[in-house]
Amino acid sequence: MNQAPLIEGLKVKLRQPIDTDINDRFRCGRNKELVRMYGGDTRNLKPLTIEDAVNFIEQIKANKLEWCVEFQDRCIGQARLTVSKDDRRARYAVGLFDSSVWGKGLGTEITQIVLQYAFEELKLHRVDLRVIEYNHRAIACYEKCGFVKEGIEREGALIEDKYETDIMMSILDREYIAIRDIFIKMNSLN
Repeated sequence: MNQAPLIEGLKVKLRQPIDTDINDRFRCGRNKELVRMYGGDTRNLKPLTIEDAVNFIEQIKANKLEWCVEFQDRCIGQARLTVSKDDRRARYAVGLFDSSVWGKGLGTEITQIVLQYAFEELKLHRVDLRVIEYNHRAIACYEKCGFVKEGIEREGALIEDKYETDIMMSILDREYIAIRDIFIKMNSLN
């Protein structure tokens, strides 16, 4: 059951799903580049169906801390924290399915406000993620937000008959605190 609180940034709002999100997801269709960045097979892509869009939103509803990303009054993607309370850590994931908003700094803003929530509200010690090595845009975003590359899983993902490497990245609470004021200044200037 989704318990994600409303989080507002300057350009985006992170919120629980609403009915119109299904249509927003459906209208964007299935993007070949996005499927590839998620590690999916792009060779035989089928068009996104309304059922696929419904399932996408239902999965967000089923996760405790997963948000729909709202930009200009429409859903453009999702962000998620999978928390381990015992270890005070979480795994982070974000995806923008609307390719018309790529390159506008929204991924950076989303990541920054999720990190603020993770460290300042949940009092986590660590947030980590894994990203496919060829997803340079995502890696640059994560580094800009303070994530540090801490390891690789060599050729651990078979994608389109080729083994690909995952990069493991993380940010610790003390690293977040060290750059938090930079986030605040950046976001107040925009």
